[in-house]
Amino acid sequence: MKINIISIAKKERSIYDPLYKDISKMISRFAKIEDIELFPKDIAKAHTISAKASQMAYSKVLTPYLHRNYSIALHPDGKRVNSLEFSKLLSDKMSVNFFIGGAYGFDDEFVKACDVNISLSSLTMSHKIAKAVLLEQIYRGFTLLNGHPYHK
Repeated sequence: MKINIISIAKKERSIYDPLYKDISKMISRFAKIEDIELFPKDIAKAHTISAKASQMAYSKVLTPYLHRNYSIALHPDGKRVNSLEFSKLLSDKMSVNFFIGGAYGFDDEFVKACDVNISLSSLTMSHKIAKAVLLEQIYRGFTLLNGHPYHK
């Protein structure tokens, strides 16, 4: 299985990088994982215009990744799932794309184009924290699917 985490984010070093690396290594027992961070100049420019312009710029950059695989948007208004329900999103899939939006979130059309929309929490969190939570839940999901005791 292949998992892609596609986010609107600047590629930069972070204090979270060792955590991402450790969890990704644990996930590698079950799936190949790729972290794709996108922040072209069009997005930086859109941020100076408006929230709507920013959302449109995010969609333009993310849409090419949409229909390649099963697509899951992380969205504050998305369905709340527990870890068991989350694990079922990974079950029987060849490839899954998880999308983390930019500072202004996704536009409605992008959200509708995804197969599923989920919320990691009703709390607002930075992209870096959201990615850490997502990676941990991906690992937990695979342990649930494979009868590994980690999830307990």
